[in-house]
Amino acid sequence: MTETTKFGIKDLAKEDRPREKLLEKGLFSLTDAELIAILIGSGSPKESAVELAQKIMKHYQNNLVELGKATVEQLINNFYGVGEAKAITIVAAMELARRRSSTAAVEMPQIITSRDIFDLMFPLLSDLNHEEFWILLLNNNNKVKTRANIGKGGISKTIVDVRLIFKKAIDVGASYIVLCHNHPSDSIKPSKDDIDLTKKLSEAGKILDIKVLDHVIISGRSYFSFADENMLK
Repeated sequence: MTETTKFGIKDLAKEDRPREKLLEKGLFSLTDAELIAILIGSGSPKESAVELAQKIMKHYQNNLVELGKATVEQLINNFYGVGEAKAITIVAAMELARRRSSTAAVEMPQIITSRDIFDLMFPLLSDLNHEEFWILLLNNNNKVKTRANIGKGGISKTIVDVRLIFKKAIDVGASYIVLCHNHPSDSIKPSKDDIDLTKKLSEAGKILDIKVLDHVIISGRSYFSFADENMLK
C-alpha cells in the first residue's frame, strides 16, 4: 500500500465494516462514530474511516450536539484526512438531524408551561453559533398554529422588527404570542435589550389584544422564562 493510499471501509475486517454491520444487525447496532464513518467513506493514509470518525467524535466529547456546532472550516482544519467534501457531508447530516427533530416537535399540540416551549424550540436553537429570534403563534386554546423565524444575528444580538411580529400574528389569527431566542454565549441571563424588547412587545400586544405569554431564552440545555420569573407585566 503506497503512502498516499487512503484506508477505506473496505480495507477493514468484515466484522468491523459499518455498512455490513448495518445490513446484518440493523442501524441500532452502530455507534455514532460508525455512522459518521459511513458518511465520510474513507479515512487518511494513517487511519481508517472508522478511526477517523472515532477521532472526530472524541474531539467533540462523543456528543452529537457538540458535533452539530462544527463548521466546515473547523472540520477541515482540525482533522487530517477531512477535506471539503467530507466536512460538508458531516455538516449536512447534522442539519438534516436538526430539521427532522424540529419537524417532529411541531406536532406538540399545546403550550402549557415554559418547558413545553423549551422542548419545542431546543432542536432548532440549542447548537447554533449565532442568535436567532423565533415566535410561536397560538390559538385561544394555546395550541401552536405556526412558528416563524423573525431574525438572525451575530453572536450577541439580533435585530427584531416588532411590526413584522404582529403582522404575522394578525395574518394567522393568533390569540397569543410566545417569544423565543437563543444565546450562543452559554448564558441564559436576559440582556437589557432582551428585557426592553419583551416589554415593548407586551405593551403592543395589549393594544392589539394579542397577549405575549412568555419569552424563553435557550442556551445549550438550559433556558430562562420571563413568565416563570414574573417579568411579564
